[in-house]
Amino acid sequence: MASEDTVSHSKMANRDKELEEEIYEKVVDLTEYAKRQRWWNRLFGKNSGPLAEKYSVATQLAIGGVSGWCAGYLFQKVGKVAATSVGGGLLLLQIANNSGYIQVDWKRVEKDVNKAKKQIKKGTNQAGPEINTFVEKSTVFVKKNIVVTSGFIGGFLLGLAS
Repeated sequence: MASEDTVSHSKMANRDKELEEEIYEKVVDLTEYAKRQRWWNRLFGKNSGPLAEKYSVATQLAIGGVSGWCAGYLFQKVGKVAATSVGGGLLLLQIANNSGYIQVDWKRVEKDVNKAKKQIKKGTNQAGPEINTFVEKSTVFVKKNIVVTSGFIGGFLLGLAS
């Protein structure tokens, strides 16, 4: 009875090993297939993927997913702390205002806000070229590293949700 268990266990181990090798071969084949396809080059550019040439698709997705999850998780935690701090500060200011500790000159606040609006409208034309070059550089990066970027986005969303 014990010998039958060891035989069946070794058969299962062999089957599992063969399945792992088959999956690995398919992932490697998928990477090579993606490198050779013209649709890939048309869509993402001829020199897309410096990372695609160095690492397999699974490794790229893992790197992007893990780094995205870490960034999303930190973004979530820092965002909660910032929102709590700002909200708590505004609440304390409102309580102090209602209790009479603070006197707010609302006409002066309105005048300053209108002045700031005018300055912002004047300054929007100046920031345009820097933003355009940043968007262009980001687009080039995403096209070159589409698999890592996809993994990062997925990981970032999972990090926000956790």
